[in-house]
Amino acid sequence: MFAVYLAVTLLASAINGLAAIANLIGHDYPGRQADSMRVPRSWMLPLGLLLGAGALGLLAGFAVPALGTLAAGGLVLYFIGAFAAHLRARQYHFGPWALFFSAAVAALAVNLAYHGPW
Repeated sequence: MFAVYLAVTLLASAINGLAAIANLIGHDYPGRQADSMRVPRSWMLPLGLLLGAGALGLLAGFAVPALGTLAAGGLVLYFIGAFAAHLRARQYHFGPWALFFSAAVAALAVNLAYHGPW
């Protein structure tokens, strides 16, 4: 079970960390996505910080399991909010969103399965 927990957590942390870096450095792709969903570009820094905190929180969960659980739960909530933004903008192509959301849900599931609820 530890191998699954390790692999899923590292994968979820990596993809969210890369997305955080893309937001924080002002890469064009997150900016275009924000524009198409009518999200102000001024939100890119706070959203990148949230993604980065989630990615680091998943890694911190190896030392403090409660942090990993909270980080995974926070990422799930973050991507539920992203889903709402997609629906509000009437964008119905959910491919990238589904990848990120699935990784967050998987990280939460394996964290709870490995460590228990608390």
